[in-house]
Amino acid sequence: MAVEYSAPEAGHRLKEVGRYVLGAAFGVLILFLLFGKRSELVASWHQLGQVSPGWVGAAVAAETTSLWAFAFLQRRVLGLSGTRIALPALFLLALANDAIANTVPGEPAVSSAYRYRYYRRRGASGASAGWTIFTILVAQAIGMSLLLLVGVLVALVASSSLVGAGVAILGLVIVAAAAAVLVRRDLVLRLAGALVRGCRRVTGHPRGSIGARIEATLARMREIPLSATSTAGIVAIALAVWVGDFLCLLCSFRAVHGAIPWDGVLVAYGAAQVVGSLPIVPGGLGIVEGSLAVILIAYGASRVIALSAAIAFRLVSFWLAIAVGWISVAIIAYEARRRARAVAADAPLRTLAAPTDLDG
Repeated sequence: MAVEYSAPEAGHRLKEVGRYVLGAAFGVLILFLLFGKRSELVASWHQLGQVSPGWVGAAVAAETTSLWAFAFLQRRVLGLSGTRIALPALFLLALANDAIANTVPGEPAVSSAYRYRYYRRRGASGASAGWTIFTILVAQAIGMSLLLLVGVLVALVASSSLVGAGVAILGLVIVAAAAAVLVRRDLVLRLAGALVRGCRRVTGHPRGSIGARIEATLARMREIPLSATSTAGIVAIALAVWVGDFLCLLCSFRAVHGAIPWDGVLVAYGAAQVVGSLPIVPGGLGIVEGSLAVILIAYGASRVIALSAAIAFRLVSFWLAIAVGWISVAIIAYEARRRARAVAADAPLRTLAAPTDLDG
């Protein structure tokens, strides 16, 4: 975290690309296995051809709200560590981060490295940038755990059964453990520092000043304050990020004129997000759509509506986000080059304006 992330070696990059291609093929295969009947696929595409423009617009608005919430989450966490970055700039970063996370192999390291470099260019210290990424990752995990827990409880109440009570209890334990990690992050960072020192003694890496800088950064990260009130606020914002994305799914149901299976739609969404986060293919391509549709069908949605809603949801939250996100990546790169040129052009002027020994 104390140094810029280096580009992977050619062999490693080739391996990641191969995993990406295999994962994408695996995801597409899942969709064909789950919905192998040509009539169902044709019916789903026909359903998508009759979408409600108003509800599609609402789905886009919900996804945009989710991204704005992520930008606000970044600003809030950065502010706690003493770094100030404008919200519009962080929204642009949120769009770019979403595109990278959904398309580039090697997640979540690649998008985290991208955000780290962006924070550093905007004036954040290495400790502030690393602490922000760490805190946001934990807060998002807590937010998703809370959302999934609510979904499980709703499903249990709707079914009037005690089956799955153990899942609810396990969910509470996971949420409590994740919250404890966020509140007592100093212990986690101390453990990380101990692992760095132990690895250096055993393997000799990281060597020299790099290892010392990493330990120093971890030590500075431990000094950044995070009260219980701030923790609750960060988790609430992280939860809002997921809620906005979930609302996109609900609007997608309405867009394809489908009835929402309220007793299981939240469970389906949470489970699909968890499955999609597994390091099989970036963005969970095919896997999210398949798992989401299967669980929705299990809770009473028709096969055609479930598949149509899942595809409509992913067209907005995945494909549209990727298209807009890579435009954002280009804008950020252009602004970075323009800023670098401006600094280079100002350097001679600053040199000429600097006082010398001959100045009276």
